[in-house]
Amino acid sequence: MTYPLLVVPFALVTVVVTLVSARRPGAPARLKASLWTALVLVAFTAVFDNLMIAADLFTYPEQHISGIRIGLAPIEDFAYPICAAFLLPAIGALLPAPRRRSQRDAA
Repeated sequence: MTYPLLVVPFALVTVVVTLVSARRPGAPARLKASLWTALVLVAFTAVFDNLMIAADLFTYPEQHISGIRIGLAPIEDFAYPICAAFLLPAIGALLPAPRRRSQRDAA
């Protein structure tokens, strides 16, 4: 099982960074937006991965996947969009706010 093992570090980093960012202002709204984004990305992944696999654009060797599938797509494919939906906003919340240029700095 290669692909499931590749998912583990991404998922762990996502969980840790998301939990750390939960202390920042606006966390409930950000997490809700991440959840909706994840749902949309999972739906797109389900549709387009299945279409691409059905069109023989790529395949997954059976010995490298968990065996759990949604249609033709292995379940591991869905971890990356979920991680992206939560990790990127969490990283953004942890970055320092950009400094605003004052009128004097602009001159």
